[in-house]
Amino acid sequence: MTSDHDTKSASRSAYHHGDLRQAVLTAALDVIAAEGPGALSLRDLARRAGVSHAAPAHHFKDRTGLLTAIAAQGYGLLAEALAGTPALRERGVRYVRFAVAHPAHFQVMFRPELLRADDPDLLAAKERASAELRAGVADLPDVPDARQAGIAAWSLAHGFATLLLTHNVTAAIGDRDPEEYFRSLAGLLFTAQLPPPVGE
Repeated sequence: MTSDHDTKSASRSAYHHGDLRQAVLTAALDVIAAEGPGALSLRDLARRAGVSHAAPAHHFKDRTGLLTAIAAQGYGLLAEALAGTPALRERGVRYVRFAVAHPAHFQVMFRPELLRADDPDLLAAKERASAELRAGVADLPDVPDARQAGIAAWSLAHGFATLLLTHNVTAAIGDRDPEEYFRSLAGLLFTAQLPPPVGE
């Protein structure tokens, strides 16, 4: 029979082998999903993870470091979600799917005031995700400005995902599958010719 003491000892042993960082991240994601990033406290997260109050600070230094780690993880997950999808519309669908599957990451990733902007892990993960987003518009036919098309596509996917997560389009979507609804929206945008770049 395993005692509470044995369980705690095993937990401490696991934490020493690297699980503590992920345990704190998981606890933080739960808090953000339920209450938003403003509710985060390193002391509370330590209690939730069952570790000493100093342990989260050891891994993340402070609240900004923790949020930065969450954003970096989110951008990495987004890059993975977008990879290997050649069609722009399907990249948009995967973007929306990512937001629905990882709402806490999504809340943090696009809040630069919460993050350490020069963090190497964050910068590298953002670049991977950005490269995947850019790849979706690189081969579009009859697009005079690929950058403009990319921003238009990102705005549509990000805006729809945000409205979906905040339940602002629930009534409009009704019983339709949100991904199918997004495909229809993307079709409306990219069947029309985008305007030429400013100055031409």
